[in-house]
Order: sequence, then structure tokens, then C-alpha cells
Amino acid sequence: MPPPSDIVKVAIEWPGANAQLMEIDQKKPLSSIIREVCDGWSLSGSEQFALRYADGPQLYITEQSRSEIKNGTILRLAISPARAARQLLDRIQSHGIDARLEALKELAKLSADPTFATEFISMEGIGTLARLVESGTHFGEMLAFTLTAFLELMDHGIVSWDLISLSFIKQIASYVNQPMVDISILQRSLAILESMVLNSHSLYHRVAQEITVGQLIGHLSNQEIQTYAIALINALFLKAPEDRRQEMASTLAQKHLRSIILNHVIRGNRPIKAEMAHQLYVLQVLTFNLLEERMMTKMDPSDQAQRDIIFELRRIAFDGENDPSGTEKRKAMYTKDYKMLGFTNHVNPAMDFTQTPPGMLALDNMLYLAKLHQDTYIRIVLENSSREDKHECPFGRCAIELTRMLCEILQVGELPNEGCNDYHPMFFTHDRAWEEFFCVCIQLLNKTWKEMRATAEDFNKVMQVVREQITRTLAMKPSSLDQLKGKLRGLSYSEILRLRQSERMSQDDFQSPPIIELRERIQPEILELIKQQRLNRLCEGSCFRKLGNRRRQEKFWFCRLSLNHKVLHYGDLDESPQGEVPFELLTDKIPVSDIKSVVTGKDCPHMKEKSALKQNKEVLEQAFSILYDPDENLNFVAPNKYEYCIWTDGLCALLGREMGSDLTRSDLDTLISMEMKLRLLDLENITIPEAPPPVPKEPSTYNFTYNYG
Repeated sequence: MPPPSDIVKVAIEWPGANAQLMEIDQKKPLSSIIREVCDGWSLSGSEQFALRYADGPQLYITEQSRSEIKNGTILRLAISPARAARQLLDRIQSHGIDARLEALKELAKLSADPTFATEFISMEGIGTLARLVESGTHFGEMLAFTLTAFLELMDHGIVSWDLISLSFIKQIASYVNQPMVDISILQRSLAILESMVLNSHSLYHRVAQEITVGQLIGHLSNQEIQTYAIALINALFLKAPEDRRQEMASTLAQKHLRSIILNHVIRGNRPIKAEMAHQLYVLQVLTFNLLEERMMTKMDPSDQAQRDIIFELRRIAFDGENDPSGTEKRKAMYTKDYKMLGFTNHVNPAMDFTQTPPGMLALDNMLYLAKLHQDTYIRIVLENSSREDKHECPFGRCAIELTRMLCEILQVGELPNEGCNDYHPMFFTHDRAWEEFFCVCIQLLNKTWKEMRATAEDFNKVMQVVREQITRTLAMKPSSLDQLKGKLRGLSYSEILRLRQSERMSQDDFQSPPIIELRERIQPEILELIKQQRLNRLCEGSCFRKLGNRRRQEKFWFCRLSLNHKVLHYGDLDESPQGEVPFELLTDKIPVSDIKSVVTGKDCPHMKEKSALKQNKEVLEQAFSILYDPDENLNFVAPNKYEYCIWTDGLCALLGREMGSDLTRSDLDTLISMEMKLRLLDLENITIPEAPPPVPKEPSTYNFTYNYG
């Protein structure tokens, strides 16, 4: 008899018959098992049948996927993928409209199955669907199911997008360009065009010729297709040649894309879902990446047009004072003025802009401030030029370093991260959001410099504080630039010091032997507390998004630990859940006893696979996999760093291993600090009895032993 691990107990259904309860021997060929099932219902021709899951996506079971069958799974006997593909291919070409509609509906459902897709595509099924679309004779539900099936089949990556004909592209584009089209057809058409753009360089040019940005922006007022429209705009933006991106950005500005997104999406009457948040983040990144060229452009000290910008900064600051007539006097005045402007090179300030980043972008920011916020610019320059030398805040040097810092914080020049939703609403509230952001931050820097009473030697310290002020405020997601200013006002230098103090224990106060002993005695209790919290979170469960070629049609799955900590339950969901998902809806499970290890980052199986824009730093840092017997794995990409730490720590705790995430270390320090302060506070409140009168010449000695436990 084979060992129990090779036997799986399942129920198998067949329409019109009682279910069979079977023990499947995983060492037997799948064809033999199907033959036994067919014999149980007296069905001949077992090679024409296959097994599928009865629940969830109802995928076909193959020799490669059969190891995923768990005890208690309900299966269904069905016709084989090849037979199903042949039948559906014949039916979708039949003359009966009702029969064709039912066939396309079934095809749309089955096309997500890779086994079926392989068979259908091998029969030239993609070409058949493309011809049905090109004919222009399908409408309504029939066309929607046709487009759904086409998109699902293409997403498997079996057929190259480059094989798509121009007439097909034109037909799909016509659905987007028509004023009155069914929502489901419009959604699928936009998704198909996006996939074309992202997966084929040649198709990008064809789609760009057929679709205008203005037409796409017109769809943003419809909440059902907003995400699809912005996704296609992002795809066109991302794949556009560098010389076309600035032109496209100008067109988007002329069409008021920013204000439309602000009013119809960000301030709309619907909550923003994860996919829309991602698309807004991508648009934000691509918009800021337009600054990369200026950021990486060095100033040419011999270029008179560029030098004129510096002259303009001087003229605005010092109110166009008349230059002296003599060359030497004029040169001396310029040098003095450039020093007052805070440039490092007083003689030739153009040299300050030869380092990249931030290159010419810093000069652009300074000129914007000087022209659009002239009073603020003049106040900052004159205020510092009248201070004592040792306390003056060098405007030029600060503006250059601040521009570099903002480029780092907002990751200018980097590609969007696949798993990131970190968009900032305030950047959609102004046409010149980058420049306005700089203007707010340079005023913050000047204010912080004064609060710190800084000198030139403190420059780097001031910049560190300003970076912390900006990053803390961005994390609060201010909804407008005015709100940004308000939150920054609340984060003064003294407040930063207070926050720093509250977030870390002062090592000087906790180094005495009794305190160290107390900490060591508390730590195991706190670690156990953190362990229980992590396991409780695993019992509540988390929702994870499936990484695929298309983000528009969100696919989710949920995983949670059983209350007795013995089984991990997981399963697919149609949409992101709003609360706890019952165990009954999670059809798959892994016994904890079967888990061999947990791996993270680049060691994960799904991070070793080739995939465009997915193996970036952020996704890599939030990826983890459970490896379990026999040689199987369950792959995760956490929605954020917090969930990543919770799950990796929880799994380590489950397996009896050390929890080592940054979150655990932070929680441990914070909780130990709180507990120690509470216990020490209790000690301070102990009433010590009065000492007896001292005996002359022999001072009394009192030894108090405190119970720290």
C-alpha cells in the first residue's frame, strides 16, 4: 500500500449521476484514474474525458498540476480540453445565433484555463476569433464574450501579439472611438489595446495612430471605464519614444487631463480601488520622469542663454540695480551678489550646476520661484544676506541640494513599480505641481535653518532634518499643496526632535546593570506577545493580488491560518474582500506540518521567472514563498511592507524560527521601552518608609532590593 501522502480523498461529480467518492493514488497515471471514473458510470472512451475542479476557476487537472489536489476537493468529470476546444470552435462558427452566443459565453470562461487555451490556439482559434471581430457583424453580448475570450487566450503568452492584423486593430480602436458603445465592450477593447502597446513595439505605433489622447480623456467621466482609460494612457506614455513624451505631455495638459482626473477620479464619489491607485501612481511617476532630461543635463558655462538665467536671478533679487560702468567694478559687484545669492562658486556660479543630478533642473526650480513667487524669493535672499555670515542660509546651495533630494524622494527617472499604489493627490491639484512643491520645500528649508540656528558647518544636518520633515509629511498624503504647507508647519525642528526622542530609547538612560537585567527579563515576554499578534493576524488572513499580464481585471486570492494553527487555507476571489473571508470559501489548504521552509526576495520561485516590470526592487522586497512537501510552493507578493513583515514573521513563528523583520525589531524596542517605563514608574511610586534616626558616628546603610518582575 502506498504511503498516506500519496493518497488523496476526493469526490467526483458527473451531471445526472450520484457523485463518486474516490481515493486517488497520485503515483498512478492520470489517464488510469480517469478510466476508473468513467467505468464507475459505464462511460466508454475515457480518452475523451478529463477532470476539472468543480469550484473556483474550474481548471483542468493535468499531470503537472495534479499535485495541487487536496483531501476533500470536489472534482468534476468533463470532456477533454481538445474535445471541448473542437466543439466550441465549431459552435462559434455555426449559423444559429443562440447556439453561437452560448458557445462564446462558454469559451470566454474556459479561455482562462492554460490547458484548454493551448488546445484551442493549436486549432487556429485565435485567428477565428479575430475574423469574427474584423467582420463587424458581432454586437452586444456576443461581441463582449468574443473580446473576453480573445484577451484571455492572448494573456497566456502562447501567441505573439505581433501577429495581430492592422484590420483587427482598427476594428478594436473603432469601439473606443465610437460615442455609444456597450461598457463591457469598451472595457475589453481598452484592455486589448493596452496589452498590444505593452507587449509589442510595432503595435504601439499602430495603436498610437488609431487612438488619440483626447478620445481617451473623454472616457474618464465614466466611472466604469476610468481605470481602463488611464491604463491605456499610461501604456502609450510609457512606450512612447523619448522625443514624443514631452509632446504627449503637452497634449495631456492642453486637454486638462490633470483637472479631469482630480474632479472625476480623486474627488469622485467612489472610493479609489487598488488598481486605480496604481494607475494614478504610474501616471505620477511618468509625469515626474519628464524631468529626468533636465536633471541629467549639465550647465554649459559658455552658453550665454544659460548664463542669462543666472543674471536674471541676480536682477530679480537685487531689483535691477544699476551696474557700475567699469568692468572690474562690475565683476566685483557680481561676485558679491552671487555670494549673497548663496552660490558656492562666487566668481562663476554656472559651475554649481555642472553636477548631475540635479543639473539644470535646480536652475529651472530657482527661476520658477524667482518669477512666480517673487516676493518669497526676494525675502529669502535678502533675509539671509543681512544675517551674520556664520548664520546665513545659502539660497543657491540649498536650492541645488534640495532639488537633488526631491528627485531622490520622488524617484525621478525610475520606472514604475508593479506593486506600488503610492500616488499623492496633491500632485494632481496644480499644473506645475513639481515646481510648487519645490517652492514650499525651499521655504521649509529656510525656516528650519533658522530654527536650528545653523551655520555653514551644519548644512548636512539641516538637509537631513528637512528630508525627514518632507518624508514624514508625504506619508500623511496631504490632499492639496495648502494642506502640505499646514502639515509642514506642524513639523518644526523641535517637533522632529520630540518625535525622534519618542521613537527610540535613549541609550544613556538604559545602560545601568539593573535596567539591562530588567530588559533581558522582559524581552521573552514581549517576543511571545509579538508572536501571538503575528499568528492572530495570520488567522484573520490577508488578500493578495495575482501578478499577471493585465492589471485591469483584478484577480485576488486570500490566505489565512486555521484557528488551531495547523492548516493554511487559501483560494481565489472574484474581488478584493471587505472583511474576513470564511474558511468555507477557501478551497485549497496546506498542512503546516508539510511546510519545509519560507524563502524571500530573489530566492522565491516566482521571482526567478522572466517578467517585464515585475522584478523591480519593491516587488522583490515584498515577495515570499512557502516551500512544502512534496516539492511544491505557494507564492506571495505582499500588498505592502507591513503585510510582508506580518506574514514572514508569522510564518517563522509558526515554524518555530526566529522572527527577524524590521517591524519585529521596531515593535520589540518600542514595547520593551514602554514596559520598562511603566515598571520603572511603578518603582518611583513606591513609598519608602522613613529611616530610623541615625546613630551618631555610624551612618546607617539601607539596601533596597526591588522586584523587577
